[in-house]
Amino acid sequence: MEVITLSRIQFALTAGFHYLYPPLSIGLSLMIVIMEGIYLKTKNPLYRTMTMFWTRIFALSFAMGVATGLVQLFAFGNNWSEYSRFVGDVFGSALAAEGVFAFFLEAGFIGLMLFGWNRVKPGIHYMASICVAFGAHFSATWIVAANSWMQTPTGYEIVGTGGEAHAIITSFWGMIFNPSFLDRLTHVLIGCWLTGAFMVISVCAYYFLKKKHLDFARIGMKLGITIAFVMAILQLFSADSSARLVAKYQPAKLAAMEGIYQTQSHAPMSLIGWPDSETEEVHAIQIPGLLSFLIGRSVAQPVVGLDQFPKSDWPNVPAVFQFYHVMIYMWCGMFLGAILGFILWKRKALEKGKWIHRYLVLCVAFPFIANEVGWFTAEMGRQPWIVYNVLRTSQGASPSVVASQVIGSLIMFSVIYIFLFSLFIFLLNRKIKAGPEEEKKGSAALYRDPYSSPSGV
Repeated sequence: MEVITLSRIQFALTAGFHYLYPPLSIGLSLMIVIMEGIYLKTKNPLYRTMTMFWTRIFALSFAMGVATGLVQLFAFGNNWSEYSRFVGDVFGSALAAEGVFAFFLEAGFIGLMLFGWNRVKPGIHYMASICVAFGAHFSATWIVAANSWMQTPTGYEIVGTGGEAHAIITSFWGMIFNPSFLDRLTHVLIGCWLTGAFMVISVCAYYFLKKKHLDFARIGMKLGITIAFVMAILQLFSADSSARLVAKYQPAKLAAMEGIYQTQSHAPMSLIGWPDSETEEVHAIQIPGLLSFLIGRSVAQPVVGLDQFPKSDWPNVPAVFQFYHVMIYMWCGMFLGAILGFILWKRKALEKGKWIHRYLVLCVAFPFIANEVGWFTAEMGRQPWIVYNVLRTSQGASPSVVASQVIGSLIMFSVIYIFLFSLFIFLLNRKIKAGPEEEKKGSAALYRDPYSSPSGV
């Protein structure tokens, strides 16, 4: 196997594993801010217990995200040195801003968020929670901006020739606010909020099944369902906007997403199926004209097909097609879960519905899968370009790296990540099984009520 393919597989492994944790951290940070805000307003100690419980889960996810995220920086220098040299002046500025303005903010206040309940006033602690949440969201903003620049590069120029050619920034804000940035940021953040909401829903459904911590589960379920239901609807509108943007700026990607080999009006949207790039046909159950309507609000809207591009510029159509449709299926699963939970809530039967609770426990997997396949769709759909229409992936790899080195590091990362993921699941499972009541008892000495404790400053 070629070294470039191996390097792509390795980066897919390390980036994909890392991306399990930031969406969970971002989503839970929003839930924690809401829970603690309600606690400050109502003085209901149950909301403090909820905040403390989910803060511990957040801390575990945050730690895993930091540990796995550092690997990406080394990958840029080791496996993709030509890419790093070419875009360093552009990409580096966004990554530096993420570290200085986002990560430091998040890391600087997380200690106060975790251990400051009985050491500072409630308002100060709440400010720390908000700062951590803002830092997590701000971090995602810079990362998405950098990646969006790779999809729709603007605000730059290329200087030098041959091996000395590289991109430099001509407009920092033009680079940040590239055409795809806001749409992609919205889509990513809603996905993160869905991840946090369904983690809460899943744990609460588990407690309902076990018939324990019912007060905790009842309140948490209502909050999670509310966030999930709203965000699932918003994600539908975000997806529509993102697809129209892809049609405008990356038509080859859209053609791969739906297997449109020939430019056509009345283009169908596939519900399930598979494309055949050899015969250039799609074998699928389709809704005629739906893709054209979604892209141009008219079934007569022409959709650019892969026939308008040389085959050397085609993405991996079967892979992009399947990843994209799995993402849609995951959204359907999440929306169904939110609807079922909402029905139980309105019928005042949150503690009932054994099979629904089992489904809601499993629903936690849907946003994680959707986040992963969504990124695979975006990144594989951009191929063979590492910076769209500017730098090909084959031009960005390190010339000195050989296949045996990549295979060795790929095996090493696989072993380490299996261990880390097993450890994460073990700790997460132990924390969930311990439950909020044990959390409350075990932390009684450390977490005294800041409203009644004289130690608050």
